[in-house]
Amino acid sequence: VALIPMYLLIGVWGSGRKEYAAMKLTLMLMGGSALLLIGILGIYFGSGATTMNILEIAQADCIPVAQQRIWFPLVFIGFGVLGALFPFHTWSPDGHASAPTAVSMLHAGVLMKLGGYGCFRVAIFLMPEAAHEFSWIFIILTAISVVYGALSACGLVLFAILMMNTTAMTGAVMQMLSHGLMTALFFALIGMIYGRTHTRDVRQMSGLMRVIPFLAVGYVIAGLANLGLPGLSGFVAEMTIFNGAFMHADTFHRTVTIIACTSIVITAVYILRVIGRILYGTCDNPEHLKLKDASWDERLAVVCLIVAVAGMGLAPMWISDTIRDSVSGIMAHIMN
Repeated sequence: VALIPMYLLIGVWGSGRKEYAAMKLTLMLMGGSALLLIGILGIYFGSGATTMNILEIAQADCIPVAQQRIWFPLVFIGFGVLGALFPFHTWSPDGHASAPTAVSMLHAGVLMKLGGYGCFRVAIFLMPEAAHEFSWIFIILTAISVVYGALSACGLVLFAILMMNTTAMTGAVMQMLSHGLMTALFFALIGMIYGRTHTRDVRQMSGLMRVIPFLAVGYVIAGLANLGLPGLSGFVAEMTIFNGAFMHADTFHRTVTIIACTSIVITAVYILRVIGRILYGTCDNPEHLKLKDASWDERLAVVCLIVAVAGMGLAPMWISDTIRDSVSGIMAHIMN
């Protein structure tokens, strides 16, 4: 349902290699959807259910383990493609680079979260035995996604889900919420800057902090939130995930957790390099000296998103407690 509108929005109203990006996104996500459809039909007929209600199927607990071993990888990969699971992630950079600003905000902030939700609520919830058996394979893949900086936020969601404990699952849901807010802020500011400079090439921009200070400061805050600065939402979600992942006492889980932690450094490097390149220094393009700063409606949108990101980072417990209460019941079913 979501793919065809995305294809049209990118292919018609996008920029750059928009036709290529739209086709690549559609074909790869359609491939994931095909695996997902097979997996869902397998769950339905294999469980002998007379309903598609996942709560009733879970309560019946009648999917044989042998069939779980078949359907779990299909369902997890099917949803994982939408969540940018390595190595099925290559549609994401092309799609976001060519999509209009509003489409990137919607897709990264909302639609990609369907991947993590589906892996959690369908694949692991309905097939916990197979999830425990195959988790190590997908943990390795998600750890690679995390270390690959451009996908670290989405990879962390799947990485945390596969840890299968309450703390990590809580962090995964918090990361989905945090990432939705941060990417909306980031893509909104990128779109506002692009609308003024008419380029996304960072080599053609410099010294914009003095020209458009409000947008530049907003961009810095968005970048700091994405790299996990304490006091902002990214830090709270990532710390909860790493804390939950490190609760496993075995060497494998702790090793991949330490490897995943290196994503913090990688993300900081590329974000700070971009911020330094486009915002600081001397503005060499005389046309950029004529740019106007944010209008009142743009300021309102940016401030609302910054308040949400900072609010979640400074007062996370009410969100964390609410999520934990919901996750605990699901985790009890998975572990039992």
